[in-house]
Amino acid sequence: MKFEKTPGWLDWYAGPSKPRFKLPDGAVDAHCHVFGPGDEFPFAPERKYTPCDASKHQLFALRDHLGFSRNVIVQATCHGADNSAVIDALAASNGKARGIATVKRSVTDAELEAMHAAGIRGVRFNFVKRLVDFTPKDELMEIAGRIAKLGWHVVIYFEAVDLPELMDFFTALPTTVVVDHMGRPDVAKGVDGEEFALFVDFMRRHNNVWSKVSCPERLSVSGPRALHGERQAYRDVVPFARRLVELFPERVLWGTDWPHPNLKDHMPDDGLLVDFIPHIAVTPESQYRLLVGNPMRLYWPEETR
Repeated sequence: MKFEKTPGWLDWYAGPSKPRFKLPDGAVDAHCHVFGPGDEFPFAPERKYTPCDASKHQLFALRDHLGFSRNVIVQATCHGADNSAVIDALAASNGKARGIATVKRSVTDAELEAMHAAGIRGVRFNFVKRLVDFTPKDELMEIAGRIAKLGWHVVIYFEAVDLPELMDFFTALPTTVVVDHMGRPDVAKGVDGEEFALFVDFMRRHNNVWSKVSCPERLSVSGPRALHGERQAYRDVVPFARRLVELFPERVLWGTDWPHPNLKDHMPDDGLLVDFIPHIAVTPESQYRLLVGNPMRLYWPEETR
């Protein structure tokens, strides 16, 4: 089936540089996606956007180029609740990938168990209004209760301005909760502003809440400029991510977000994104926890016991 990409949205960058930062052995890219290919895994009729194809083979080639050992592949909204593309990628990974699915209330226990056997370890609840239609919270809570029995967790995606109205629901979830991209703070308001302070307090009060300190390319106002020949882009996002890494060293994850859906102004160089890491995790110990220890504990616990 032929799909036409949403006009104005960029293709992923096909020539990523080689990072200068050497990732620790066993590093995990804990947030990435596969899109289609559309002729093999059609996009959902209810989708809000149509991306370019981004296959498992291209994802694994990027993994090797950047120096990662494993991936956590997150179901993209353009595929709705059909997780076939993610599960196919997991099957091709030789155990080097885990997945986050999207499911509906109608999913059966047998289907959940089959997903677990395939490598799914959580479900994503998306609250970004421009990307998904509203799902009743009682339905989401029911799903969370069912996946808790499998030892899965919930990944939540929202924008910082909406945290006050969502916080009670998040704190009632019966699982570990992983927040995408630091809750998308408005970096123009500053790391000491009320908005980010609320998110930090949310994590401080609830030990089951983790955060991905990822996606500076989505949050930055200053943009990808590297000053004076340095490879430190997205400088205005560094204080936010570094604060979470320092305050919650055992509950942070990092991922590329490849192939960077819905971007219109620029498409990041994934090598440059990897070189963002040592600016937010400044010691070898914190880098290891962020990239190896934490994601292994969450996604491959059987290998960490």
